[in-house]
Amino acid sequence: MKSTRLLQACLALALTGLAACSTPQPHRYEEIASSSQLRQNNDERRDRIPYSVDRAVSWASYANLILDPVIVYGGRDSQFEDVSQEERQELAEYMFQRFSQQLDQRFGRVGRVQPGTLRIRLSLTGAKPNTAVVSTVTRFDLVGAPYNAVQGIRGKEGAFIGSVMYSVEIYDASSGELLKAFVAKQFPNAMNVAATFGRLKAARVGIDKGAEELLTMLK
Repeated sequence: MKSTRLLQACLALALTGLAACSTPQPHRYEEIASSSQLRQNNDERRDRIPYSVDRAVSWASYANLILDPVIVYGGRDSQFEDVSQEERQELAEYMFQRFSQQLDQRFGRVGRVQPGTLRIRLSLTGAKPNTAVVSTVTRFDLVGAPYNAVQGIRGKEGAFIGSVMYSVEIYDASSGELLKAFVAKQFPNAMNVAATFGRLKAARVGIDKGAEELLTMLK
């Protein structure tokens, strides 16, 4: 009985440690243009999209798109964890590529302002790399596997796996009116083993998810 209680205590302590390995929520990011307009979300989105500006918009009235180059956010409240400047630029270029591929399914890309055109500004505001070896092992070991399995079912962040944070600002290109903005954190499913291989693989998977999600929002 005593050994069972000790084991339970050890497992509880280990699970608490695993939970502490997830990244914090995105900030409001004081140096992005829409920062002062962002409001805190208290609905089911709040874990991944804690702040947003949502206005009533008929997205069907927009057929064209100007997508600005992705900005690597350099504010003091950025959230890059052990990610070099070169890696940040690499992720920003990947982000532009993946968001372009998704949005091109819905919009015609234009180079100048015309009626029915959105301008989208993306800022890469944070990223966390995978923890080498541990991120993979904890998908299989006796403590990490159950924890990550539950996190995966709940759609929550897994232990020791990377993530990405970014802001999206969407404007009417003709008037300059802000139509929608939000800050987000994206990460792979907690049991996505493939996403644990490679230092920035999980962050890239997060970017893929974010691009797909934005396309869905604008349909």
